[in-house]
Amino acid sequence: MRHNEDILRNASLFSSQQGFTLLEILVAFAVLGIAIIYTVQLFSSNLHTISISGDYISATIAAESKMSGILDNDKLVEKSWSEASAEGYQMDITITETLKEKTENLSGKIMEIDLTMWWPPGTRKKSITLRTLKFV
Repeated sequence: MRHNEDILRNASLFSSQQGFTLLEILVAFAVLGIAIIYTVQLFSSNLHTISISGDYISATIAAESKMSGILDNDKLVEKSWSEASAEGYQMDITITETLKEKTENLSGKIMEIDLTMWWPPGTRKKSITLRTLKFV
């Protein structure tokens, strides 16, 4: 008999325990869904930022390459021009003499090189500008 009483007591313990209610399950799924959506948006935003960063790095490398080519010229003269690169960048380049009053007693002059690179050829253009001086 004692054995049957123990079984009945254990059975009553199990029957008195309740599971989760439907409302608790729905709230848990809602919180989980919000967390997943936030995480996916965060990754998407990071990928977009990495893409933009890559564009700026590529443009900067192309601009530095063009600037090096200009600086290799020892006979710089004042002029301004625009050109397009093979990669699709638009460049505006201006070479002007600067600090004339400080170099009038010197044998050379100081030239300012201003290179602005634009990309892409769409409505929201991005740009970088490199400026340097060269004594010629």
